[in-house]
Amino acid sequence: MLRQIETSGPARSGLLVGASRAPTAEQAVREVRAALGDVRDGCVIFFSSVRYDRNALAGALAHSFAGARVVGCSTAGEIAPEGYARGSMVAIHLPAGEFATVTTVVEDLSAFVPAESQQRARQAVASLRERALSPVTGHTFGLVLIDGLSRQEEWVVSTLSSALGDIPLFGGSAGDDLEFRDTYVYTDGIFRRDSAVLLLVNTPAPFQVFRTQHFVQTDRKMVVTAADPTARRVTEINGEPAAREYARLVGLEVDRLTPMAFAANPVVVKVGGLYYVRSIQKVNDDESLTFFCAIDEGIVLTVAEGLDIVENLREALAEVRREVGEPRVIIGCDCVLRRLEVERKALSGPVSRLLAANRVVGFSTYGEQFNAMHVNQTFTGVAIGQPRGSASEDGSR
Repeated sequence: MLRQIETSGPARSGLLVGASRAPTAEQAVREVRAALGDVRDGCVIFFSSVRYDRNALAGALAHSFAGARVVGCSTAGEIAPEGYARGSMVAIHLPAGEFATVTTVVEDLSAFVPAESQQRARQAVASLRERALSPVTGHTFGLVLIDGLSRQEEWVVSTLSSALGDIPLFGGSAGDDLEFRDTYVYTDGIFRRDSAVLLLVNTPAPFQVFRTQHFVQTDRKMVVTAADPTARRVTEINGEPAAREYARLVGLEVDRLTPMAFAANPVVVKVGGLYYVRSIQKVNDDESLTFFCAIDEGIVLTVAEGLDIVENLREALAEVRREVGEPRVIIGCDCVLRRLEVERKALSGPVSRLLAANRVVGFSTYGEQFNAMHVNQTFTGVAIGQPRGSASEDGSR
C-alpha cells in the first residue's frame, strides 16, 4: 500500500492519494480505502489494471466509497505515487469541502449523437453552478475518460469541449495492458464499454490543465490523398500506397515499419497554429496504415522528430510549478507509447523519480484528450495547487 497526504496549514486538507498492488480486487480496494481514510463525501477518481476482476472491483468500490462520487477506468499501466506501476490500482480523493463535482455519461458511442452529448454537458454545467464553491468560469476543469477501443474519441471530445465553452478539458482513453480486447470506464457503480464519462470539478484552489509532447516538426510533408476516417485507415499518401510513401519519408523499408518505428517517427498535424501528434498503429496487408486517430483526406501531415523525453517532461512540470506553485497532486494521462519508449530506452527510473517528485498519479492511456483535440504520444493532465493563502503557499508553517 502507498499513501500520500497533503496539508493545508495546521490541518489535513483531505486531498489524499492511495495505491495498492494487492492480488485481488477486494484487497486492493481495502488498501486504497485505508490510504484515503474515511471517505464519506466528495469524489474518488481511480485507475485500475485489468487484472482485477471487474465485477468484484465494482462491488468493492460501491461498498467502500458509498458516500462518494466514484469515477475511473481500466489502464495500460498506472502512475502511482512512486512512479510507473503495473498490475495495480491508484485513487485520488477530492473532498467535498474543497471540490464540487458533477458527472455525466455518454453511452452508445458507436451510435454517437453530438446534439444529445452537448445537451448532457450543458446540463452538467448547470448542475455544477448550483453547487459550485467558486465561480464556474476560471475555477472549473473537466476530466473525460473514454472507452479506448471505441474509435470515437475525436467526436466525443470535440463535442464536449464545444458545449463546455471556456472550461478546460483533459483526459485519456482507457486501456487493457496492450491486449486491445476490452477497455472500460466506470461511474454510478458500473463498468461500461462503448461509453465516456465526463467529470466536472470546481474548486477555489489554483490549477493548471496542460499537455506536453516531445516531438518537433521537420520539413518532410505528406498529403493524405485517400482515407477512411471511420476506420482510422489511410490508404494513400501523396498519391502512393500509404505505407510505402511513409517509409520513404522516414528512410525505412516497408518491412521495417514496426510499432517501435512508428513510435520513433510519428506525424503531426497543425491546428490553430499548434502541432498535435498523430500516431500510426500498424501496416495492413494492402499497404494502408491504421492510425490511433481519425485522419481525413486532404490533411497535410508532417514527419516529426523526437526530443529528450525526460528533459521535455521535466521542463513541462517546472512550467506547471511556476503557474500553480507546489502541486498537491497532478492527475496525469500519459500515452502508453511514451511509456514503451521510456522502457525501451531504459529510462523508467529517471521518469518515475520525476513523476514522484512532482506528485503525479494517473495512468497509461490508449489516447489523450486536450480541450477539443484527441491526440497521441502526449502527456495531458491537471496540476492542483495549494489553496490560496494556505500555510504551504505562503511559506509559513
